[in-house]
Amino acid sequence: MILLGVNIDHCATVRQARYRGYDSTVGGPVEPDPVFLATLAERAGADGITIHLREDRRHIQERDVWRLREAAQTRINLEMACTPAMTEFALKVRPESVCLVPESREEISTEGGLDVVGQRERVRAVCEAMRAAGITVSLFIDADSAQIDAAAELRAPWIELHTGAWANAYHGAGRAEEFSRLCAGARQAHAAGLVVNAGHGINYVNVAEIRTLPHVHELNIGHSIISRALTTGIEEAVREMKARMNPAG
Repeated sequence: MILLGVNIDHCATVRQARYRGYDSTVGGPVEPDPVFLATLAERAGADGITIHLREDRRHIQERDVWRLREAAQTRINLEMACTPAMTEFALKVRPESVCLVPESREEISTEGGLDVVGQRERVRAVCEAMRAAGITVSLFIDADSAQIDAAAELRAPWIELHTGAWANAYHGAGRAEEFSRLCAGARQAHAAGLVVNAGHGINYVNVAEIRTLPHVHELNIGHSIISRALTTGIEEAVREMKARMNPAG
């Protein structure tokens, strides 16, 4: 059974488009509420909720994270940059897991994996702080041999393979090559004792292939589920994705 982590960031994106200047993140005219959406996603079968508190607070706000910490019935996965401020915040909130990601204020969504090799000591410091607090660490990385080796060396128990390049090539000539890279990375990570998760650009069509990725434990999906929820509702959107991830028979 492949687990499903539902990323609720883009629910907050819709809210911030209209209510960015408001003091409150919920109540009165302020809508939609990403935390309420998360509870509905859990009710429909989500195995965890992923939430990214960006440094520029473009969508998720600190209050959203604290409210989710109180409301969540499953596992909270906090995506975060490798900064002292975010480390301090995570140690206060104490989610079940954190996923260390690169962050650029110019990008709409996280594009590309974390450079663990180039930022080894910086990543090491965050990993050690989280490990000491009993928080599971995942590193969002490309399916690159050197990055996977570095993740294993830093004793990060999980990685999340960045599937964006494969998703972008899904309807093009490079699809097979990109999927082969992901498969090789997943096998290498599994052999090194790492739990293999995957995410970015996964949707209701390409999930049929990504679910065959060797040793995949969890898929983190946000944009496609939130998009589907606009027409079907979040509960049906989550149920359908889980069914496509784990087809009967």
